Amino acid sequence: MFNRPAPLSAALPWLTTSEASFASLGIAFATPTEPTPLPAAHWVGCNDALRAELSLPPDLWQQQDALEALTGNFVPSGLTSYASVYSGHQFGQWAGQLGDGRALNLGTIASPVGLQEVQLKGAGPTPYSRRGDGRAVLRSSIREFLASEAMHGLGIATTRALCVTGSPGHVRREEVETAAVVTRVAPSFVRFGHFEHFSSNGQIGELRALADHVVVAHFSALQDLHGAPRYTALLREVTQRTASLMAQWQAVGFCHGVMNTDNMSVLGLTLDYGPFQFLDGFDANHICNHSDTQGRYAYARQPQMAYWNLFCLGQALMPLIDEQAPALAALERYKISFPAAMDQAMRDKLGLIGAHEGDRALVEDLLQALQQDRVDFTVFWRRLSVAVRESTNLSHAFDPVRDLFLHREVFDAWCTRYLERLGTAHRQTTGDAMLRTNPKYILRNHLGEMAIRQAKQGNFAMVQDLLQVLHAPFDEHTTYEAWAGLAPEWASTIEISCSS
Repeated sequence: MFNRPAPLSAALPWLTTSEASFASLGIAFATPTEPTPLPAAHWVGCNDALRAELSLPPDLWQQQDALEALTGNFVPSGLTSYASVYSGHQFGQWAGQLGDGRALNLGTIASPVGLQEVQLKGAGPTPYSRRGDGRAVLRSSIREFLASEAMHGLGIATTRALCVTGSPGHVRREEVETAAVVTRVAPSFVRFGHFEHFSSNGQIGELRALADHVVVAHFSALQDLHGAPRYTALLREVTQRTASLMAQWQAVGFCHGVMNTDNMSVLGLTLDYGPFQFLDGFDANHICNHSDTQGRYAYARQPQMAYWNLFCLGQALMPLIDEQAPALAALERYKISFPAAMDQAMRDKLGLIGAHEGDRALVEDLLQALQQDRVDFTVFWRRLSVAVRESTNLSHAFDPVRDLFLHREVFDAWCTRYLERLGTAHRQTTGDAMLRTNPKYILRNHLGEMAIRQAKQGNFAMVQDLLQVLHAPFDEHTTYEAWAGLAPEWASTIEISCSS
């Protein structure tokens, strides 16, 4: 039974249909699809910071109509919910037609940060569900809600999450679980796979319409270009954004887990949080996705996989670019852009000013030392930042960093080289800058698991508390100091897969 009859004609004034949205492309792109209602909807997590950024009503979380609409229990008047079709490569193999199997676009928000599309994840089956139920469970929905905002707090490009709603309605995965819906927000949810779909089916008119839409709506600097130069420039811009995103992921120790082409955003956003993980002990070969038996999307392979995916996008755009040489030139930018972005990210983490010849070797040797002892990635960088800040006044400032290593002589040798490169001037200022670069708090697997376990008992307090901390991950948050510590032993037993 529902809390009350769903309002069949209620309007949410802040949620509209825009002529500039993806849906404006027409029926070939956006398939009208009604959500499937869930019983007894309730709030699980509410992102008030994003609500304020989008200038949504201050009393949004008190509005029953908003709760029902964002659970998929009705479509607000004047709107048409839809699912989009795309194709893609999954784990390196062509999977053919895919699509929004459990996501529905509900409308758009004309916000101070630009036009944002609103998508419900878990609102029921669509024409692209491929015999699935179109649902999401509470645990995966909480993970996506928190991960989206954790990445945003870290300054990493990502889709956002406005809220999670829950229901006692049953969903069967490995076991019977309760249902939930995440409201996702982004300027666009267009994926590499959208281009692959129309290109692979020979729908060149639709492919061009899609590319033109993306250019006009999201790459306005390219609007004056026409024909092949426009689409070559689009490929080059997507390549650049993807390279920057990969450097951000690697620098913070983020593992996506399922970097299929249908999970890659043309805007360079982190998209689709399933079997993700932030590294605990550093292991370049870490595989966070239990389903990834071959290790295709291991942490160290993510930049390479992004490059592979970009080639798939380039191939999809070839009917518009015509000649191979300019497409290859656009893609080759990755070989310059990613290493440059990665080098700068690591210099920032180390507090190094300018580029010196030995910097890359210094970083590589550090990563080998971290790998050898499986040193906690986040704790190491945070302690190093504090040590640099305090080293002017404390002779043993680096001891807490040294204590993280079993092979302390290896760290000592590296630290001598590092301090020589760092220099003695402005250590406190440098350390302060490093503390603004190296987070104290990340969404560790065990923290998410703890919040999920409490939520399953009807207690959503930790979801909200984690959200607040993750919005400001560089701050101290003394009340939650324990959340910045090393992962407990049991955290290594948590398994996440594509159903997570």
